[in-house]
Order: sequence, then structure tokens, then C-alpha cells
Amino acid sequence: MLSNTFFFVLSIFLLWFGADWIVESASKIAKKYKVSDLVIGLTIVAFGTSAPEFLVTATAAFKGLSDISLSNVVGSNIFNLGFILGLMALIKPLPTNRSLAMRDAPLLLFTTALILGLAHFDMLDRSAGIMLLAILGGYIAYLLVHSKRAANAMAGIVPEVEEDGTELSKKDWLKLLAGFIGIALGGEFMVDSASEIARHFGVSNWVIGMTIVAAGTSLPELVTCLAASLKGRNEMLLGNLIGSDFFNFAGVLGLTCLLRPLEVSPAALPGLTVLVGMVALVLLFIRTGWKVSRWEGAVLVCLSLGRWWFDFAS
Repeated sequence: MLSNTFFFVLSIFLLWFGADWIVESASKIAKKYKVSDLVIGLTIVAFGTSAPEFLVTATAAFKGLSDISLSNVVGSNIFNLGFILGLMALIKPLPTNRSLAMRDAPLLLFTTALILGLAHFDMLDRSAGIMLLAILGGYIAYLLVHSKRAANAMAGIVPEVEEDGTELSKKDWLKLLAGFIGIALGGEFMVDSASEIARHFGVSNWVIGMTIVAAGTSLPELVTCLAASLKGRNEMLLGNLIGSDFFNFAGVLGLTCLLRPLEVSPAALPGLTVLVGMVALVLLFIRTGWKVSRWEGAVLVCLSLGRWWFDFAS
């Protein structure tokens, strides 16, 4: 039990620092070769912050632990829109914009409802993976075609990576490699240790995936949002979390289903239903006064913590 706890904590640090190294080094490499900020944000930064979710989800799927695969993504999305978003709004109300309200949040709501429907009929197979990846590809293509308008919207979807003026060196390439190794090891350690801890306490894999694993893999988003809040860039936080949730479902879950179809247990449906309701609630909050206020943030935090308590209690 002690060794499993040690490896679980170690996996959190590996996933956290691995994702941070990927974002930092890959962004510097992309800027060196004059890749636009839009493409950097959509690919490198989005992948970097969602890499822990993908590694844990894919690793669990190939180990036959479908409950952890799906619950990790669902739990991460609830954690992002509930605890992280609510916490940031409590610190300072978050301004919104029409692109988030009319395009990005509704797309996330549609994708979440689609996942719920597919899960209800146990259809998270390769065809579902292709469908989700097609949605992601179409969304990225839309943003690229409308690049000028998307440039402003992307300030609220993914964090910009600022160039610090340093030259590209071998150290950046090594850091990129180390980041991928870190998230690979972290994903392996987290799945194995979380499964053993769940069995030791008689807690289901679904509950562990929805809570502890989900919180661990959401650390990059939490750190990014805290850093942005400290720098006074609260206007991008809401879109960053909505964009991250969309990428988790369309990208992470889509690619995982394509590589290894998931078996859906009945325990998955209540969590997905809660997530659909939470996305709809966030969409409502976005439209009320064009900001997420402190009291709305408190509601989201309470819902997130309440969901955690319900999972452990049941």
C-alpha cells in the first residue's frame, strides 16, 4: 500500500512537470521555425496540457481498465469546469465573450451530449473515435480558415506562450524528450497504483478515476490558470478550460476509442449526465452579465465537491 501511494504521488509530479516541459520547449521550437501562435496554441499547448489525460486514458484502455479510461476524462472535465473554473471565479470574476457563448461552449455541450448518447448505447468504438476526431479536425479547420477572427477567440481557448528571447538549444530538444518520457511513465504509474489503491480500499476503479486520477491529470490546467490569474490575464481562463474540456473529449477520448474501443459500464452514465448539466450551467453563467461572477463560481465549486462526495459515499 505504501509503495502504491508513493508511485501515485510520483506519477502526479511526472505528469505535471512532463506537460510543463512539453509546452515550454515545444513552443520555443515552434517559434524558432516561425509557426504561428494560433497553431502553437491549438496543437502544442493544447496537447501539452491534455497529454496527461491522454496517457492515462490510453494506458488504462490497453490494460483493459475501461472504467478508468472514461472516468478520467469525465472526471477531468468536471474538475476543470467545476473546481478550477469556480475557484478562479471566486478569486476574480471572469469576463466572457460572444465567441465563447455562441460557438465554443455550445460545441462543448453538443460533444458532451454526444458522448453521453454513445455511452448509453455502449458505442464508444472505433467509429465513435473517428467521429470525435472529425469534429475536432473540423473545428480546428474552421479556426484556421477564419484565422483573423480566431486569433481573438484563441486568447480565451488556450494560453499564449510568450517568447522569452532566449535562443533555441539542444537543451530544449532534450526537455521535450524528457517531457514525453515523464508523461509516459506518469501515465503508467498512475493507472497501476490507482487500481491497486482502489482494490485495497474496496473502491471501484470508476470512483478512483473520477476523483483522484482526474484531479492529478488536471494539474497542468490548474497551474496554467493560477499563473494566468496571478498575471492578471483572467479574460483567457474561461475559454482555456472550455477548450481543454473539448480537446479531452474530441481529441483524447476520440483517439483512445480509435486505438482501443472502450467498454462502458453503467457507472459511467450518471457522471456523464452530471457533466452535461454542468456544461449547460456554465453556458448559462457565460450569458448572464457576460461574466462568471463569484457566486456563480461558488456554485460550481460546491457542485464539483458534491459530486466527489457522492462518488466516495456510494
